[in-house]
Order: sequence, then structure tokens, then C-alpha cells
Amino acid sequence: MISPSSWQPSANIDMLKARATLYRVIRDFFEKRGALEVDTPILSQAATVDPFIESLVTEVCDKPYYLQTSPEFFLKRLLASSSGDIYSLGKVFRQGEQGKKHHPEFTLLEWYRVAWNEHQLMDELGILMRLLIPKVIIKKISYQDLFLTHFNIDPHSVGLEDLKRRVKTEVDITFDLFDKPTCFDLLMTHCIEPKMPKALLFVYDYPHESAALASLGTNAQGQTVARRFEAYLNGLELANGYYELTDAIEQKKRFEKDVKHRHDNSLATVPFDKHLVAALESGMPACAGVALGVDRLLMVLGEKSSINEVLSFSM
Repeated sequence: MISPSSWQPSANIDMLKARATLYRVIRDFFEKRGALEVDTPILSQAATVDPFIESLVTEVCDKPYYLQTSPEFFLKRLLASSSGDIYSLGKVFRQGEQGKKHHPEFTLLEWYRVAWNEHQLMDELGILMRLLIPKVIIKKISYQDLFLTHFNIDPHSVGLEDLKRRVKTEVDITFDLFDKPTCFDLLMTHCIEPKMPKALLFVYDYPHESAALASLGTNAQGQTVARRFEAYLNGLELANGYYELTDAIEQKKRFEKDVKHRHDNSLATVPFDKHLVAALESGMPACAGVALGVDRLLMVLGEKSSINEVLSFSM
């Protein structure tokens, strides 16, 4: 039985207006800066095989289709078709993500800049944030310096067993899957994020084990790093960006590795996107891309503690 008020929206009218204003600001920002807004499908016969992300699945004409966790693969296919600088503002979906900072259906802003590197893209994200929050403090720190500061650990050289022991010391949680990316993520979310400054903080040069779809490079010490970054606004994870991987052979290897990881750890078996591999084989230009959680941004702008407060209707 539903309550008499259950039909009502979860966000108030002021927040609905704030969302509309934010959308206008975003679209005006990219129009003035020469990026084309594009529309991409929500349904696909391929899914993300990232072990940390689960796709929602439905059935169309007796075939399984997956609701997109990000427009990334479609956007990269457009880039390979000479689209130039592009962005998407729309809904994406993820299974099992619900809480104060998560919702299974959410709004994502994702954009790509051809011939840019990840630091140029960080700078552009900073410009957008300054437009929305004029007095925001912007800081940058490497992943290495962040972990050395908090734990005296070099994430690019620490062994897995030493890392496991540190996680068990620092984090009060039972977790079976203790590979390096999981260990780093637990230390970040449970220990570092709560101590982050009131600022827009960019963390860059991630461990190579956490490359995902980013290219690899080397830092000043000659260590292999993933050329990716994450942006935190007042300690809230807001955006994830890459200097994009364009090597089709390497991309296929990573997909296959993730598929094996999912199988070995009893996660759902899903097909990777062979169209993306084909697009990379045809030649995707060097570029940088970033995805930003719009609902989380609204939480900060509206000083809300729960994502439900910025959604017109929550689940």
C-alpha cells in the first residue's frame, strides 16, 4: 500500500529550477567553446565489462540489451568518424548503486577534446567549475603524492601483500576481492576522501593497474602510470577523466582481461563492445575525455546531503 504523499516529487521547485539553469549553463559553455552536443543510444547489445560497474539488462525482440552505464563507447565511435569535439548530457544507468550519493538512474555530462591531454581537460573542467562556483579553490595532486602524504605508501611500487595488510589496518570492512585497484579504492573512499579539502581537487597519474580505458605513460620518476584523473568537489567524487586509449589491440586485451576477471570472481558475464574495438582499429584521434556526475554537482551547488533531494523523482 502506498502512502497518500508518495506521488510527490523528491526535489523541491527551487532545485528543479536550479537543474534547468545548470543545463542551460552547460550547453552555453560548450557552444561558446566549440563542442557539439550529440545524442547517443541508451540501449546496446554490448555492456561495460568493468569489474566495478554492473549494467542493467532488459529484453528487446527476444534479445538481451544493456542500459548504458556511460555514453563513452558511442562517443568514441563518433570521434573515430571525425566528429571533432563532442559532448553528451543525458541519463545513464548502473545496477546496485543506491544510497546518499548513488542512484541507479542518473545524469552524466561527458565530453571529449581532440588533440588535448588530460591536464588541458582538467583546466577546462576548472573553468566550468569557476563559472558555477566563482570562489572555488582549485588544487592538483598526483596519486603518488596523495598516498605518500596519507599512508607513506608509493602506490606505483608497493606490493600487493603489503597493500592488503595496510587496508586491513585502516579499513573496518570485510571484503574478499583484494586486488590492487580494490585496495586503492578502499583506502581512497574510507580514509582519504573524508579528509579532502573544501576545494576542487584533481588527483592524477593513477597506478597502471587502474588504467581502465586510459593510456599509460611515465611520471617524473620513470614509473608507469595511468594517464587518468579524478576530480573531487569538497570531498565528493565528481568526475573521472582519461587521456584516452586509442590502441585497438591493447583495448581488446583489457576487455578480455576484465571478462576473465568477472568469470573468475562469479560476476555477471556480459559481452564487451566489439564495435568500439573496430572503431579504434579504423583510427580514433588522440584525445582526452571526462565524465561528470551532474546530480552530484547539484548536491554541492544546492548544499544537499542526499542525491534524492536533487532528483525530480527518486526510486
